[in-house]
Amino acid sequence: MVMINQSIVLIALPDIFRGVHLDPLDPSNTSYLLWMLMGFMVVTAVLVVTFGRLGDMFGRVRMYNMGFAVFTACSIMLSLTWMHGSAGALWLIGWRIVQGIGGALLFANSTAILTDAFPAKQRGTALGINSIAAIAGSFLGLILGGVLAPVNWKMIFLVSVPFGVFGTIWAYVKLHDTGVRRKAKMDWWGNVTFAVGLISVLVGITYGIQPYGSSSMGWGNPWVLTALIGGAIVLVGFVVIENRVAEPLFRLSLFRLRAFTAGNIASLLTALGRGGLQFMLIIWLQGIWLPLHGYSFEQTPLWAGIYMIPLTIGFLLSAPVSGWLSDHFGSRAFTVGGALLTAASFVALMELPTDFSYWVFALLILVNGLGSGLFASPNRAEIMNAVPADARGAGAGMTATFQNSSMVLSIGIFFSLMIAGLSHTLPHTMHDGLVAQGVPNAEATQISQLPPIAVLFAAFLGYNPFQQLLAGHLGGLPHGGATITGKQFFPHLISGPFHHGLVIAFWFAVAACVVAAFSSLMTGRIGRRHEKRPEPLGEELAAVSGEAGIAMSELVVPEESGSPEDRRA
Repeated sequence: MVMINQSIVLIALPDIFRGVHLDPLDPSNTSYLLWMLMGFMVVTAVLVVTFGRLGDMFGRVRMYNMGFAVFTACSIMLSLTWMHGSAGALWLIGWRIVQGIGGALLFANSTAILTDAFPAKQRGTALGINSIAAIAGSFLGLILGGVLAPVNWKMIFLVSVPFGVFGTIWAYVKLHDTGVRRKAKMDWWGNVTFAVGLISVLVGITYGIQPYGSSSMGWGNPWVLTALIGGAIVLVGFVVIENRVAEPLFRLSLFRLRAFTAGNIASLLTALGRGGLQFMLIIWLQGIWLPLHGYSFEQTPLWAGIYMIPLTIGFLLSAPVSGWLSDHFGSRAFTVGGALLTAASFVALMELPTDFSYWVFALLILVNGLGSGLFASPNRAEIMNAVPADARGAGAGMTATFQNSSMVLSIGIFFSLMIAGLSHTLPHTMHDGLVAQGVPNAEATQISQLPPIAVLFAAFLGYNPFQQLLAGHLGGLPHGGATITGKQFFPHLISGPFHHGLVIAFWFAVAACVVAAFSSLMTGRIGRRHEKRPEPLGEELAAVSGEAGIAMSELVVPEESGSPEDRRA
């Protein structure tokens, strides 16, 4: 439900902007678009570790139930939007941020609850099913958003309400806490420094991809640099604090476990590639391929979701199989193979022409989905199997932090790489294309200086910007400007620059997946040579029971075997 909600907004943004009467080409509205996408992700990334820790202290099921309730209430409030313009946008962004609190409660505790409930030999399958629900939800949201948003954009929020109400009640009645709960003090200084540092970095990334002055991006903006550098300094302070407090928020000692550290690095990098792929494919389909094949810009969100179904099918086919097989044959072959298969699919996608044959495209994104599915379940099981039973909430929260941060990072990285590629070729291409259609040189020059991110967002929203930008000049153009405002001129115009930027972005995805494969090879524990691996909770209880039976059968405690306290124990 949470992941569907996250991607349903992604595909429904054109209808949301029309619904609240916001102009996507107005530079002042760019931040609204970004925060509608990223507000939820930023809050979830920041709070998920804290809520995992609270789950360890007060009960994971209790935190999970609360997450269902908060998420559902926010879905109702989002659907009640009555304001327009900036006020309507701020209402949506505000409730999306609050909704992120519910999402963080769910993300932080679902993995830990499953890890508590299943023995190690079944944990890969169980976590695989959970991963399928999460990642498949992110793909299914694209289809639901395309279907519901054209009917009424508020339905994209209302659709989760009945499931949320049912889930809140069902979780309260049926879920039972089987985890190790322990009393601890809340690490307030750790919470504050972590929140301030991570928010500062993520906000800096958000504004770094927006224009600043004469630059196409804002990485030279003093406020962006202050946010990024200041956030990094605060996070360094957070690490110092966590090494000195008795009950740290982030259990940095978990990073001594090679499987935990290497698994999280691999998970972060593959999530970067997967998040960037969704954005690039949506722009490719909505802004270029679908209009070139006769679809109106109003229809493109729905059909973009439909044409991306092979990606979902690939994931759904491989994820449960790899989870089951990894329980029997180990995780490493599947995590390494899945990451490399995903990298190969990115290389193949780069070789496609912008106006591709759909069946080739479908096969390649199917392969990408297969690679993601092969990797996801074994990777999650490998990480959680390495975590001691009493730290599963914290461990799951730390893993979820990397996952949710990766979504914000992927937007920043892929948009930056795409904009860097567009800025070299797009202005000249736009100017020459408009002049060739009879647009006066002065107007063509002015439009060609439009920030690349505005053109990128226009394609992202399935929107033809020339109908608005040339509104006062269309009457003087051949055929009333019908060619420029038609379905194919804008996609043809940006296809070359877009492909140039796409190649740059996808090479980053290839590198990320290859490093993820190498990191997956490095899984294993770092520590003393004979250090015993922490057993899962069920195995600990079984071992304790077995040892107790042996002791009772012997009924002898040697006097020299230790202190009186030891013998009584």
